[in-house]
Amino acid sequence: MTEIRLYNTLAREKQVFTPIDPKNVRMYVCGPTVWDFAHIGNARPVVVFDTLFRLLCHVYGEEHVTYARNITDIDDKIMKRAADEGVGIDVISDRYAKAYSEDMGALNALDPSVKPKATEHLPEMIAMMQTLIAKGHAYEAEGHVMFHVPSMPNYGRLSRHSRDELVAGARVDVAPFKRDPADFVLWKPSTDDQPGWESPWGRGRPGWHLECSCMIEKHLGETIDIHGGGQDLIFPHHENEIAQSECAHGGHTFVNYWMHNGYLTVDGEKMSKSLGNFHTVHDLIADGHAGEALRLSLLTAHYRQPIDFSLDSVAEQKRRLDKWYRVTDGVTAAADVPASVIEALSDDLNTPKALAALDALAAPETAADLKAGAQFMGFLQAGSAEWFRGEGDASAIEALIEERINAKKNKDFARADAIRAELLAQDIVLEDGPGGTTWRKA
Repeated sequence: MTEIRLYNTLAREKQVFTPIDPKNVRMYVCGPTVWDFAHIGNARPVVVFDTLFRLLCHVYGEEHVTYARNITDIDDKIMKRAADEGVGIDVISDRYAKAYSEDMGALNALDPSVKPKATEHLPEMIAMMQTLIAKGHAYEAEGHVMFHVPSMPNYGRLSRHSRDELVAGARVDVAPFKRDPADFVLWKPSTDDQPGWESPWGRGRPGWHLECSCMIEKHLGETIDIHGGGQDLIFPHHENEIAQSECAHGGHTFVNYWMHNGYLTVDGEKMSKSLGNFHTVHDLIADGHAGEALRLSLLTAHYRQPIDFSLDSVAEQKRRLDKWYRVTDGVTAAADVPASVIEALSDDLNTPKALAALDALAAPETAADLKAGAQFMGFLQAGSAEWFRGEGDASAIEALIEERINAKKNKDFARADAIRAELLAQDIVLEDGPGGTTWRKA
C-alpha cells in the first residue's frame, strides 16, 4: 500500500500516516459560516483537502473514507444579515450554503461524505456541556456556560503559546463572571429578538468552538484521523476543540493528525474590500474565469506555504490547462494514475511537484497518462470542445467562421481579418489548426 506522509501541526514534523482503521479513515475540515459568498481565500482549504480526500480514496478505497465538512448556520453575522433583511436566519444560511456548494463545485471539489449543520446538533451540544460541567471542566455563569481553561493542564499544546499569549490572542471579554481570563464560551444567552434554543441554562445559542466538537463526535467518533483547516484556526478554534473533546471524553486523543494550510494574499497584499482586491469565487466565476484555472492557481504553491493570488496567475494557469486539453483531445485516459503524481501527493500533498509531473506528461506519447493524472487531481473535467468554446452564440459564431473560411478560399483576406477582429471584439478568440478553426471565449 502507498505510504502517505503528512505534516502534523501538533508534532511539528512530517509523519507516516497510519489510520486508526484502514477500512474507516476519517477526516474533518472546518467549513463555511454561511452569511455571504465565499472569497478565494476560503476556497484554498476546500481545494487542498479535496485533493487529500482524492488521495485517501485512491489509497484506501472510496468506501473506506469519510470526509466531513461542517456548515456553521448560526452566527452573529448571519443574525445581523437576517435582521437587516427582515427574514429568518435559515433564509440567509440556506441561500449562502447553496451558493457555497455551487461555487466549490465549479472548482471541481467533490462533495464531502457528510455536511453537518450546526443547528441540527443542539442536543449533542447540550449533552457535551452537561458532561463538561459534571467533570469540573465547565461552569454556568449568568446564563453562559464557560469552559474553564485551567482545568486542562496541557491546554495550548497545539498552538504552543505561552499563558500570556493564550489570553491575549483569544481577544477575550473581561466579563466579571469569568473564573479565569482565558475561559471561553460554550453557550451564551439570546435576547427575545435573537434566535435561540432552550437549554438547562436558559434560552440561548452555542459558541462557535463547541459546534465542531459535537459534529465530529456524532459523525466520526471520539478520535479521528485527520482534522484540517486554515492556519488562522489553530488558535483559538482548534485549540478549544481539543479542550472540549478531550475533557469530555476522559482525556482520549481527539485528533491524530492536524493539518493547516497557509494564508492567501492577493497581488501581494492582504485581501480587503477597501484595497479593491477582494475576490469572491462567485464573482470570479461570473466574470468568466474558469473554475479549473482557479483550482489550479490555488494548488501551485505547497499547501503549508503562503500563496499570492492574482488574476494574471489565473490567466497563466488557464494557458497551462489549454495545453493539457489540446494534448489530450480525443485521448482516452489511462487506467492508472501516474505513479509520479501519486508519489508527489503522498509526500505531504506536494501539489507543485504533482503539477510538474503532469507537465512532463504533456506530450502526444504520454497523453493518456496526463489525462488520468489531471482528472485525478480535478482537472480536464470538460470535453475539449466545451473547454475551448466556452460561452457564446454558437450558431452565429459558426456562421462567421464559415464565412471566414470561404473568404480565405476566395483570397479575400481583408474580409477574413475583419471577421477575426469582429469576433475578438466580442471576446471570442479564433484558433486555426490542422483540424480546422476552433473558437473560445477570451
